[in-house]
Amino acid sequence: MALGLTPEQIIEKKTHPLLKISKRWARVELKYIAYVQNGFAFKSDYFNHNEGMPLIRIRDIDKSRTENLYSGDYSEEYIVNNKDILVGMDGDFKASMWPGTKGLLNQRVCRVNHFSKHYERNFLFLCLQPYLNAINEETSSITVKHLSSRTINEIPLPLPPLPEQRAIVAKIEQLFSELDSGIANLKAAKEKLEIYRQAVLKKAFEGELTKEWREKQENLPTADEILEQVQEERQKYYESKLDKWNKSIEKWEASGKQGKKPIKPKTTKNFPPFSSDEQAQFSNIPDAWGWVKIDKIIEHDQNSIKAGPFGSSLKKESYVKNGYKIYGQEQVIAGNWKIGDYYVNENKYNELASCAVQPNDVLISLVGTVGKVLVLPETVKPGIINPRLIKISLSESLYSPYFFKYYFESTYLKSLYATKSHGATMDIINLGIIQELPFPLMAKKEQDQIVQEIETRLSVCDNIQTNIEEGLKKAEALRQSILKKAFEGRLLNEKELEDCRKEPDWEPADKLLERIKKSKEEDA
Repeated sequence: MALGLTPEQIIEKKTHPLLKISKRWARVELKYIAYVQNGFAFKSDYFNHNEGMPLIRIRDIDKSRTENLYSGDYSEEYIVNNKDILVGMDGDFKASMWPGTKGLLNQRVCRVNHFSKHYERNFLFLCLQPYLNAINEETSSITVKHLSSRTINEIPLPLPPLPEQRAIVAKIEQLFSELDSGIANLKAAKEKLEIYRQAVLKKAFEGELTKEWREKQENLPTADEILEQVQEERQKYYESKLDKWNKSIEKWEASGKQGKKPIKPKTTKNFPPFSSDEQAQFSNIPDAWGWVKIDKIIEHDQNSIKAGPFGSSLKKESYVKNGYKIYGQEQVIAGNWKIGDYYVNENKYNELASCAVQPNDVLISLVGTVGKVLVLPETVKPGIINPRLIKISLSESLYSPYFFKYYFESTYLKSLYATKSHGATMDIINLGIIQELPFPLMAKKEQDQIVQEIETRLSVCDNIQTNIEEGLKKAEALRQSILKKAFEGRLLNEKELEDCRKEPDWEPADKLLERIKKSKEEDA
C-alpha cells in the first residue's frame, strides 16, 4: 500500500472529523481486540453459477447472494458466517457485516475476527469505517488502492468504558433505524425512476420513439448506404496520407536519407462484421438500421479508440502542479471533466500523445464502476487519459457522442458485456470487449432526433432524481453527524452516562485499556 502516514498519524489530521474522540476515553489498537484474517486465492477453474459455496469477493461483501459459487475444495477456516465483519482490501476499503448465511473468504477480502470481551463487537464495526475512509483518503495510487492487514491491525480505535460502548451502540441503532426507513423510501423511488429511464432507452434503441418521425422523412440513408460512404471516405483519407508519405520519402531520399525514415501510414483496421446468427440474437431494430462494431463509427485516425497508458508509463513522479490535465474515472463517474488536480508537463504529454483527448471524445470507465461515459465539451482542457479509461473519437458526421452515451449506459448493452467483464476482485471491461459490442447504425439525423426524444422524456425524471439525491445526501450528513457526536462522547446525555457508571462492569477507559492489554498478553 502506497501510504505515507501511519494510522495513528492520520487520526491527528483535522481533515478527518469522525476520528476525534472524547477526552474521557482512551485508544486501543485493533490487534488487541480482534485479529485480521486474509482471504484465500481460490482457483477460478471452480467458479460457477450452479453449485457450491458462495464465493465472497470485494463486490459481494454487502450482498446476501454472491455472483459466483465455488465447487472446489476449501479449508473450514475460510468459511464466512452471517454478520462476520468483512473489509474490501482494494479500491474503497469498504467494511460490511456480511448479510449472507455461509460463504468463502476470497482473496483481497479480509475478516476482522473480534475476540475481546472488553470491547463491544458492534461498537468495533461502527468505528471501523471512518478509519478505513481516512486511510483510503491518504493512500496514493495511480490505479487501484491496496490495503494491508498490518495497517488494519494498527488502527487506534476509540475506547470508552464498556457500558458506554453498549449504550452508544443501542442509541445509534435506534437513530439509524428511523433514518434507514426514510432512506429506503427514497431509494425505492429512485429504483422506479431507473426502471422508467431504462424503458425509455429500450424503446429509443429499438426505433420506437422515432417511428412516426421516421415515416415522415425522405431520403434517409440506410445503414448499408452509410457503410459504403464510410468505406469511400476512409479510402480517400488513406490515399491522402499515403500521398503525403510518398512526398516525405522523396524529400528524405533527396537529403541523403538523413534522419529517420518516414513511417508508412496504415489503413484503418476493419473488424469482421457480425454474422446473421449473431445479429439474430440482438434486439429488434428497424429495417433501415444495422448492427456494426466500433470500428465503423470512429474517426479514421489509428488513435481514435485508445486505452489509457500502462501504469509504468504514468507514475506519480510524473505529476506536476499545473500543465496538461490527467483525466480519470473520477471525472467520468461524476460527469464533470473539470474536477481533479493531476497534471503532467509538456514532455510527458507529448510522450503519451496517443492518449490525448479532444473535444467531443467519449471517455469510458473500465474498472469497478464500469461502463460510465463522459462526453467532453468543446471547452475541454488539453490532457491525457489515465490507465482506467478508454477514449473514443467518434466520426463527427456519422455518430453522435450523446447517442453513444445513452446507448452505452443502457441496461441492454450492459447485459451484453456484463458476462465478460468480471475481474478477480471487481468488474472490469477492456478494449477487446468493447471491440466486440454491437452498435446500432442509422442516419445521424435520426440519432439526433432520438437524443432529443430521450432528453424530453427524461428531463422531468432527472429533476425528481436530483431531489431524491439531495434527500439522500442530507440523510447521509445526518448519519455522519450522529457518528461524530457518538465518537466525541456527546451522543449520550448526562442521565444516560450516569446510568452507565452504575453498571457493575464500568471502569475508566485507561483501566479498561490495561485490562485489555493484559488479557491479550495472557492469551499469547
